[in-house]
Amino acid sequence: MESERQYQVDLGNLMACNPFHSFPSLPSSREELVKACLQEGSKLVQAIADGVFNLPSTEDPDGPLIKLPPPSTKLPREKPLPKPKPPTKWEKFAEKKGIKKHKKDKVVWDEQTGTWKRRYGYDRVNDDKDVPIIEAKMSDEPGEDPFAKQRDDKKKRVEKQDKNRLQNLKQAAKVGALPSHVKLAATALPITGTQAPSKKFTKDELGNVAGIVATSTASGGKFDKKLPGEKPAKKQGKHRKFLPVVEGSGTGSQEKEQMDKVLNKLISKHSHEILNVDKAINMYNVKKEKKTKYRKNQEAKSSSTSSKLRPKKNINKKTAKKGSASSKKGKAL
Repeated sequence: MESERQYQVDLGNLMACNPFHSFPSLPSSREELVKACLQEGSKLVQAIADGVFNLPSTEDPDGPLIKLPPPSTKLPREKPLPKPKPPTKWEKFAEKKGIKKHKKDKVVWDEQTGTWKRRYGYDRVNDDKDVPIIEAKMSDEPGEDPFAKQRDDKKKRVEKQDKNRLQNLKQAAKVGALPSHVKLAATALPITGTQAPSKKFTKDELGNVAGIVATSTASGGKFDKKLPGEKPAKKQGKHRKFLPVVEGSGTGSQEKEQMDKVLNKLISKHSHEILNVDKAINMYNVKKEKKTKYRKNQEAKSSSTSSKLRPKKNINKKTAKKGSASSKKGKAL
């Protein structure tokens, strides 16, 4: 009862406040102020919880459900109310003639195929592509392709519809009632009056942009030509530094420092997390086996090729015997 008298609870918005609260004395430090605010806030939350649990509830498999009453506190809107969109030409014409909009069915009976088809989209009803023959009319010009004319007419209809759409957006832009999904891309549409006014940049903003552009090159703007009166960039870009390819003075010590860093990282107390010793040993053994197999294959190939190229001893002996036999026959003759 005391909380109800003291606090103003709005269960519709789940809000509570204490309009009569006041500090007896100003807190000396920020910590004391935060502590006092937390204590008062916990009391307000408890008042909201008491009010919620006093409301009638309905049982549900997930638990009791409570319907909150309508809110009593009117909260201000973050953005102004949207302006009413001006009517289009067709809406004006329909209102003048008393035409009411009726919801059309998505599926329509197609007499050509005798099936139900969609009204719009792929495989729609009365599709021009499904017509194999177009009957000639008295007004048709001789030698004109009816299918090409059909495509041109459709293209013109689409262009006219797009033109009408942009005209409607132009009228809405004059009143300031563009749809939310068009406002983001309004500057890209050919609509007069929708382009955002040019923003005037300050000197500091232009300097920051110039500094970002100057340091966007690979060298960080080191080799770029400077304009007269141009100040150095405030924010210098950070780039990776590599050791020179050609050895020079000091390169050996730099390489040694890099290797020491890597080794210190590997031989640290968390080396078991960085290096998997079992995996490294298995990889070493696999590579060693591959090398031995490769050497054996190379040795086998070299031995086979050397045996092929080696001259046969029996061939020389046979030729020598033939030569001696022919010489003997010559002598006998």
